[in-house]
Amino acid sequence: MKFVTSLLNRRAFVALAAASMLAGAMHSAPASAADVTIPIIVKDTTSFYWQIVLAGARKAGKDLGINVPELGAQAETDVNGQISILENAVAGNPAAIVIAPTEAKALGKPIDEAATKVKVIGIDSSAESKAFTSFLTTDNVQGGRVAADGLAAANGGKVEGKVALITALPGAGSLEQRAQGFKEQLKAKYPGLELVADKYADGQATTGLNIATDLITANPDLKGIFASNLIMAQGVGQAIAENNLAGKVALIGFDSDEKLIKFLNDGVISGLVVQDPYRMGYDGIKTALAASKGEKVEANVDTGANLVTKDNMKDPKIDALLNPKLN
Repeated sequence: MKFVTSLLNRRAFVALAAASMLAGAMHSAPASAADVTIPIIVKDTTSFYWQIVLAGARKAGKDLGINVPELGAQAETDVNGQISILENAVAGNPAAIVIAPTEAKALGKPIDEAATKVKVIGIDSSAESKAFTSFLTTDNVQGGRVAADGLAAANGGKVEGKVALITALPGAGSLEQRAQGFKEQLKAKYPGLELVADKYADGQATTGLNIATDLITANPDLKGIFASNLIMAQGVGQAIAENNLAGKVALIGFDSDEKLIKFLNDGVISGLVVQDPYRMGYDGIKTALAASKGEKVEANVDTGANLVTKDNMKDPKIDALLNPKLN
């Protein structure tokens, strides 16, 4: 684990350094595929989820013979940092840019401005902009619906009782859409599941742990929690483990890493809604290259979501999503 942490930190450092030097590193008129540069800007270069996205983009760069700088801040909360990285990337006159916006409203205008100079391909999260040439993402509303279905199934199909929703940060497009889908599905399909708490955190696992602990204390009859991203699932999972509530309070998380997979194996987590971040990275770069050449690309691409449980986690398709190749 020390090696992995060190590797992630080095990659984060390289990504940030690359952002500041990008303007001088890119060519203004690429003459061949090897001279083409398409940077990818993620929300957080240190997160396992975003490392998978970057791995997909890296593989696409190798397969297509183009340069793919891996950029991003070191925390999803660093909205201003991502805006600066985007501006630096645009100044380098790349062939196109792939970006996962950190915050929908704040990134809207910067993306509009970027798109006046270069093709912009969006992945993962939305922004208040209509300037994307193409957008590749999970249908996050549907992902929220899948989470509601998973929570109901985890309670043995019994659709009565108190449940809660914990969202990592306010204003993140993908997270708001997951919350929307979750609440819509409860209302339409599981009216007996009462949403007694709809909480926002600050992007930190410790805050998710504290919120979940308070909810469990205030609602001893709580039946389940939907933690709508990886970091919140880590924190809430820890709360359930520390309070010996595995199997008593169902937890549905979103995305996966080693910790969440262990929680799933141990019965602390009932299910994970898992996206295909590798595909987002790979197809994001592939789509950006096509768009830079003037080729027609799809305006919207759904990259899919699957409910992973202890029963299906060994299926080959699911195993490939849980254990992607990062090199």
